Amino acid sequence: MSVLIGDKKLNNGLMLAPMAGVTDSVFRVICKRLGAEYTVSEMVCAKALCYAQRSKKISAEASASAALARTSFDEMPMAVQIFGSEPEFMAEAAAMIVNRSYKGCAAECAPTAIDINMGCPVRKITSNGEGSALMKDPELAARIVRAVSDAVSVPVTVKIRAGWDRTSINAPEFAKALEQAGASLVCVHARTKEQLYAKGIDLGIIEQTKKAVSIPVIGNGDIYTAADAINMMTNTGCDGVMIGRGAEGNPWIFSEIAAAMEHREYIPPTIAERLSLASAQLDAMIELKGERTGLAEAKKHMAWYIGGVRGAAQARASIMTAENANQIKDIFAVLLKDGE
Repeated sequence: MSVLIGDKKLNNGLMLAPMAGVTDSVFRVICKRLGAEYTVSEMVCAKALCYAQRSKKISAEASASAALARTSFDEMPMAVQIFGSEPEFMAEAAAMIVNRSYKGCAAECAPTAIDINMGCPVRKITSNGEGSALMKDPELAARIVRAVSDAVSVPVTVKIRAGWDRTSINAPEFAKALEQAGASLVCVHARTKEQLYAKGIDLGIIEQTKKAVSIPVIGNGDIYTAADAINMMTNTGCDGVMIGRGAEGNPWIFSEIAAAMEHREYIPPTIAERLSLASAQLDAMIELKGERTGLAEAKKHMAWYIGGVRGAAQARASIMTAENANQIKDIFAVLLKDGE
């Protein structure tokens, strides 16, 4: 089983899902080193990026959008994900990202693809007709894909949901319309917008979508182990899997799945290995984003890494109130000593 995106071949089809506040460039590189063959950025607001270009100065919002669109050679292949509901802004933003022609650009290279978010269920996104709200308007969704496809030279992919709610499940037909509009790949999160992130997915929706289109279909939802991934691929025929929350604190999940697919033994990381990687990620985030922002954004990651470790509950509370990286590393040292 393999997936082709442009000229990039993914032998196992293992992808890191886009997650706001989680899949920054530091975490993407870590996941790649541990077996993710492809990653997707946090979502970038197309309109915000476009409006920033019309300003005479780089605003805080513009800088934030530029930071989210950051790419590096170390994480290739990867996609930058954009969101919005207006074809002209989506096309303009996509072109700027691919050409690296926007204010505050910190990208080392063009992304492998542009991914369009049509799956985010968060109210502040859907209330503007963006994210999964586009599932209710296939015609507009197709126009967005066509506009972006016409504006860039890289593949255009789309992340969708099963549908808006249980009475309007339309992923197969929706994906077919996107394919006709120029989409090169579609990822199906097998929940409706109404379900948000509640436990339980419908593998049948992924299977039906795979049968409806000729482009690669990636399955997404409730993948926490290699068995989950194998089960999804076996029962849906999907071309690959995209892992989101299952990678939080456990980027080794990609190594685990790859080992299972290749019939190799998988040895889980020790507590020492988990804490060592967490510390390295903490340092990298601070180096990239500065002490204040890097520390604040790293804390949730640090809390995820210690899941299942003796004393984790108390340690998490201490991590969240830590004032610097050294305090977090001291917490790790205690956990490591108590775990020996």
